[in-house]
Amino acid sequence: MNYETIIGLEVHAELSTKTKIYCGCTSEFGGQPNTHCCPVCLGLPGSLPKINKKAVEYAVKAGLALNCSITRASRMARKNYFYPDCPKDYQITQQDFPLCANGFIEIETKNGPKKIGIERIHIEEDAGKLLHVRDGSLVDYNRAGVPLIEVVSKPDMRSPEEARLYLEKLKSILWYIGVSDCKMEEGSLRCDANISIRPEGEDKFGTKTEIKNMNSFKALEKALGYERTRQKELLDGGGTVHQDTRRWDDSKEMTFVMRSKEHAHDYRYFPEPDLVAISISDEWIKEIGQSIPELPDDKKKRFIEQYKLPEYDADILTSSKKLADFFEECVKYTDDAKSVSNIIMVEMLRLMNEKGVEIEGLKITPQHIGKLVNLVNKKTISSTAAKKVFDEMFTTGKDPDAIVKDRGLIQNSDTDFIKGIVLKVLSENQQSVADYKNGKDRALGFLVGRVMKESKGKANPAIANRILKQELSK
Repeated sequence: MNYETIIGLEVHAELSTKTKIYCGCTSEFGGQPNTHCCPVCLGLPGSLPKINKKAVEYAVKAGLALNCSITRASRMARKNYFYPDCPKDYQITQQDFPLCANGFIEIETKNGPKKIGIERIHIEEDAGKLLHVRDGSLVDYNRAGVPLIEVVSKPDMRSPEEARLYLEKLKSILWYIGVSDCKMEEGSLRCDANISIRPEGEDKFGTKTEIKNMNSFKALEKALGYERTRQKELLDGGGTVHQDTRRWDDSKEMTFVMRSKEHAHDYRYFPEPDLVAISISDEWIKEIGQSIPELPDDKKKRFIEQYKLPEYDADILTSSKKLADFFEECVKYTDDAKSVSNIIMVEMLRLMNEKGVEIEGLKITPQHIGKLVNLVNKKTISSTAAKKVFDEMFTTGKDPDAIVKDRGLIQNSDTDFIKGIVLKVLSENQQSVADYKNGKDRALGFLVGRVMKESKGKANPAIANRILKQELSK
């Protein structure tokens, strides 16, 4: 039987406020265990929470960026449950009056753009962190009370790939507007997924399962793919899908049952009596809206139009606001935006990945990249030499003019000089010469590469190419 997959995501993003949501403790990641805590974090008798205005502002900002309507009069609720990482035995969250509702994100699928609905965005506090050791379990409450937004999508996704695209777009937007650092490796962006399947053509939803706390795009896509197959095999074998909460084991690439799914009534929600209602004025919403920068989709369109970049380049360059800003700084120093794009995508991102360097830790400057592009375009250095210059710029932060001078990399266009190298290369590579004469055009590229290597990257490649063809035609 053919089935349709139904997926909805619940994403928790830690807000980048300096202090926690209900007290003045720092929300900074890490620190010695239980050093970022106070009586409010720990729910001690007599302590009273006070809501962090910045957390409300960031949640509203996220709502506006995600095309939501903003709830003018809202309030907090207590979600009651017992777990060691929640010292109060309840979580202060929102239930009936979320700050934001009815938004959407647009993703690019193989079949074109698709809108994924957002049901609600509400604010709440994070829980502490449990560490299970041989002799028992330890708990660190440094994270308890860090402000979160929970972004709940509508069940509009129809494949694991769409779920990944949605999460990537959501992360990009939250990052752009500066409300969360979205560091999945530090747990500041976490994702739970609800997935069910139903026979194609049916309207009624199948029984869903929930997969908890996936912390990478790859894990999300794999876990949903596994769960979709598991549910299909279960139904095709005459079995029943139970409404479970499951965990994803990355090493075994399987989901496992954690517990039967709780329902909202299990939590006995009721209004939080220690916090006043939240009132949001139109003026404040307008002020927050004016602080939202150009978002990724708009920036991508502008990059294509303004810099004449291919969609692929624009997509990568605008995947991060810091990367997009860096690119735009580079093109202030050259007219060749495409060459800047090539250097950033091919050389800079490669080295950043290899060295584990973030944009803010770069020694290389946008001005240096602009200068390097101009050196190649003016034929002062070859593209082969440019790679050497870039590597040194990346490592040392030195000016490209100084590197070219120090290493003697100025391009040589002297035809006698180049012809001498060409003749030497041809005499040492007779098999490639024969291959070229037998119709293997790729042999020419190999020979050009040998000439460039022999000249230490100084030979003008266009002249080398021309002389090689002349000699090979004899």
